[in-house]
Amino acid sequence: MAETAGTGPVQDDAFLGGKVRLYQSARGHRAGTDAALLAAAAPADFSGLVLDIGAGVGAASIALAATRPGARIGLVEIDAEAAELARKNLDLNGIAQRGRVFEADALSPPSRRAAGLADETADLVISNPPFLDPARSRASPDEGRRRAHVMREGGPAGVVAWLAACLALTRPGGSCIVIHRPDSLAALLASLEGRAGEAVLMPIHPRAGAAAIRILLRARKGSRAPLSIVPGLILHDDAGFSPKSEAIHRGQACLDW
Repeated sequence: MAETAGTGPVQDDAFLGGKVRLYQSARGHRAGTDAALLAAAAPADFSGLVLDIGAGVGAASIALAATRPGARIGLVEIDAEAAELARKNLDLNGIAQRGRVFEADALSPPSRRAAGLADETADLVISNPPFLDPARSRASPDEGRRRAHVMREGGPAGVVAWLAACLALTRPGGSCIVIHRPDSLAALLASLEGRAGEAVLMPIHPRAGAAAIRILLRARKGSRAPLSIVPGLILHDDAGFSPKSEAIHRGQACLDW
């Protein structure tokens, strides 16, 4: 923890089986399984522009770029400290020429435009939004954790606003992938109405027989094709990570969906 960023110490961590290194706040939000799953959810042969909305220090999009040399990435982040670490992480992983950090409020079109983000330009948008409803959760006293975990607006409206911003940045025919909690499924699907279709849902289960703890949702902008649900991913077995989960966490496999 020799480096510092803003108000706290920073750690240099290995991620994705060592394929990625990340400067992360030692006390703030930490990259983990959600970021690995989000990176693995993109097509294995993807090339083009990816925008990571609410990117934090860039774990998901940098992991995606590390395993897909044809990807260019844009990291959209409102928190100045996280955005600065994201810039350092692009350099740290040797992909600064393929990446850019946009320090902006993703939910505000004027803020997006001021940062240089144009609507309908991304081939793929990925996002790990804040999961917690401010009216129903106890927020962390740490500002970075609170901003990463708690939606700005409570109820379904917060989810709808977030997805609307993601789809505004997606080009017609492009795709958007989000990871969220199962209790937000209704709001996620409502967010797609009139905007996107061909939705595919994958439940993420901690163990076989257990209820899902996450859902991955992919949709294509402008499509009217119906929703499909694919078999879920089991994260753990009696030995630890399941074989598929282990391969995903090491950057050796993508999700088949």
